[in-house]
Amino acid sequence: MKAIRRFAPLFLARRSQFLAALLLSLATLLAGAALLALSGWFLTAAFLTTAALGFNLFGPSSAVRGLSLLRILSRYGEKLVGHDATLRVLSDIRAHVFREAMPRFAALRRDLTRGDLVQRLTGDVEALDVVFLLAVGPMVTGLCAGGLTFAVLLFTLPGAAPSYGAAFLAATVLVPLALARAARAPGAATIAAAARLREAALDTIEGQADLRLFAAMGAARQRFAERADALGRARRALAARSALATAAIHTLSGAALIGTLLPGLAALQRGAIGAPLLVGLTLAVLGSFEAVAGTVRSVARLGASVAAAERLDALSRLSPGAPEPVAPVPLPEAGALSLRGVRFGHRAERPILAGLDLDLHLGERIAIEGPSGCGKSTLLSLLVRLEVPTAGRIAIGGQAIERVASAELRRRVMLLEQDAPVFLGTVADNLRIGRPDADEDALWEALDRARLADFVASLPAGLETWLGEGGRTLSVGQARRLVLARALLSPAAILLLDEPTSGLDPETESAFFRDLPKALAGRSVLLATHARLPAGVVDRVLRLDQGRLTPL
Repeated sequence: MKAIRRFAPLFLARRSQFLAALLLSLATLLAGAALLALSGWFLTAAFLTTAALGFNLFGPSSAVRGLSLLRILSRYGEKLVGHDATLRVLSDIRAHVFREAMPRFAALRRDLTRGDLVQRLTGDVEALDVVFLLAVGPMVTGLCAGGLTFAVLLFTLPGAAPSYGAAFLAATVLVPLALARAARAPGAATIAAAARLREAALDTIEGQADLRLFAAMGAARQRFAERADALGRARRALAARSALATAAIHTLSGAALIGTLLPGLAALQRGAIGAPLLVGLTLAVLGSFEAVAGTVRSVARLGASVAAAERLDALSRLSPGAPEPVAPVPLPEAGALSLRGVRFGHRAERPILAGLDLDLHLGERIAIEGPSGCGKSTLLSLLVRLEVPTAGRIAIGGQAIERVASAELRRRVMLLEQDAPVFLGTVADNLRIGRPDADEDALWEALDRARLADFVASLPAGLETWLGEGGRTLSVGQARRLVLARALLSPAAILLLDEPTSGLDPETESAFFRDLPKALAGRSVLLATHARLPAGVVDRVLRLDQGRLTPL
């Protein structure tokens, strides 16, 4: 639970919405219990009254209709407010996790598989939805409703109050606590199995060509099936514990019912209580257990939520790739990018980069070619401090970048990675990732420079056209131009392009490169690629091989 408490400030930031959801949930539960009690009292009283003489039918029937309407409206409001608050908190948690993870990019890439990281940023965050919506909220409202029912019994049928109170307290507190403890291990197993299954799915999809080439698809399917079975076993173990807890709740509900009926019948025989009131109290007791049954299902998932919170918390404990300077200094307004004696690598005898020297002057465009795995992407990562060189100096305008705050550095240096994604949203949403305050004129200008303005103008809603998940409504070439336009919106004077034409056919690739000089006019550009460049795209070409740069 300690890991979940680390996210408490994010939940507290939405406390007014959560309080409103609690009050609406309490109103729903009380209206339901009151509706049962009143209906039972009304029907019994009407039956026992001869020919309905002297019995007011209109008052109770109006109250039944009113309670029914109140229950419908309060339940709708509770779902609307509670789910809205929960989804907003999950969004806040995801943003918080991203902020914690970004400075630890190097450790994430080294220590976690892509599938595991995707699981943490998606499934693990979503697993926290039960913390309030399905666990804390129902438990709090259940205790309030049970307390009110206990008070009513204490006043009208004192003999039933102790047994009801004991049964309800056990059902609301003891059973959920026992279930939370019992569900901890299978919950953690569920989260871990889901991460392994997602990892297997992503690895199989991304490596499908190699798997087919080496006739390994059968082994991949077997591995996927084994991990799916492991997830199924973990979920069945969780369901078994939940079923036992549900059985305990129903047993306690029955005990509370008997504990109400026995003293109630005795009081009825003595004439201390009327039959309509006894029926009403009995049904109210049953109605008060409504919230408890729902709590069990969610508490069973609380173990998975704790495991998910611990996995998210572990991201913040990874060592940051580049620690922030204690006393950051500003970058000069303009200046060349320079590298002197830059080395990088975890093995001293075989470094990835071996003493690089490079000068990128204002407005200059340099291409770095080399075979896959030679260190081109690593070099670009060093320039935005996603990685830290083991030796040497990187400076902009003479100022060493390790003395500059990361946010300031990334305003001046923009990295466009080869797998930069198109996100689910509109064209404008995707573009404004590069500059959130950009107006429509700036968006159209960036699209025009990326040679995508005519295409966007032809779309039904223009800039507000909705793009599918991962940009599936765009061709590969259009997606690459869109992320280039996003980069062009950035105020950065230095652009780092890592394999920007990855996945494009030769004709589209050539057209993309021919448009670069106009699109990137006035900016310094470092382009890492293994593609063949048309004449005039860059000012000079360097080759990176065996950790060293040589001119071509």
